[in-house]
Amino acid sequence: MPSFGYFLSCEEFTPAQLLDQAAKARDAGFTRLAISDHFHPWNDAQGNSPFVWSMIGALSQAVDLPVTTLVTCPTVRLHPAVTAQAAATSHQLLGGRFTLGVGTGEALNEHILGDRWPSFEDRADMLEEAIEVMRALFTGKQVSHRGRHYTVDNARLYTAPTTELPVYVSGFGPKAADLAGRIGDGFVTMGPDHDAIGRFRDAGGEGKPVIGGLKVCWGDDREKAVETAHRLWPTEHLPGELAQILPTPAHFEQAGQLVTREQVSRNVPCGDDLEEHLTAVRGYVDAGFDEIYIGQIGPDQDAFFTAAHDRLLPALH
Repeated sequence: MPSFGYFLSCEEFTPAQLLDQAAKARDAGFTRLAISDHFHPWNDAQGNSPFVWSMIGALSQAVDLPVTTLVTCPTVRLHPAVTAQAAATSHQLLGGRFTLGVGTGEALNEHILGDRWPSFEDRADMLEEAIEVMRALFTGKQVSHRGRHYTVDNARLYTAPTTELPVYVSGFGPKAADLAGRIGDGFVTMGPDHDAIGRFRDAGGEGKPVIGGLKVCWGDDREKAVETAHRLWPTEHLPGELAQILPTPAHFEQAGQLVTREQVSRNVPCGDDLEEHLTAVRGYVDAGFDEIYIGQIGPDQDAFFTAAHDRLLPALH
């Protein structure tokens, strides 16, 4: 049986709201937390973007649940040596209950320093080298590195992880799944994609955890819930590589106009029909996920946590 966690959305909520949600998730029976790492929200309607490493520090003092980043890009906006220091400190603050989920990133967050947005092949190569640098630093030894993409000169983490710090790699296509299987301690993918999980296993991921999650919009008025999900998260339904290459929230708002309410209604569990929500989550269970994170869209968080405690989690268990 997989474990069920709550997905904290840094794009949609303020720092205080995220801390409140973490405590309510714990009380509702969720046993883990995942948190997004964004510089920008996907659109202005979401309206937030707190710094994930500050949030993780605060979460370590607010709750005692494990925390995973879904996901951090340690290649462009932050140098992998700086990301390694942030992750190692988070690992200590959380008593070893921190997992670093990483991915190749999106232009939305990574273009802000004016760097060229690389092709997927280059980004994958950068991610592999970044993970090599971070793992070397996690040992607490002095590290010098001269690579194709990164230079590290006599760097040492004096606050290093005291136990293993897992690095899970995100992937949404065959090449990314292969990369995750080869270099990751686990695999992050948001949809219950049997083919991607199979590729990950075949590429070296056999026996490694598979984690991911979904967004829902619980509420007693299904049409209102669909409207909320459509207003805040149409970007979840954009096809192909748009999510990786569009550079600003305004571009995502333009692309989001192509997403219909009907698409959202078909693809996002909305309303208070328990079976609709269970069916969506069970898709991840059947696909073999080890950790499943559920995020509630919109302001009606209390109703969701009540439903999760009283109905959803008992039914899943």
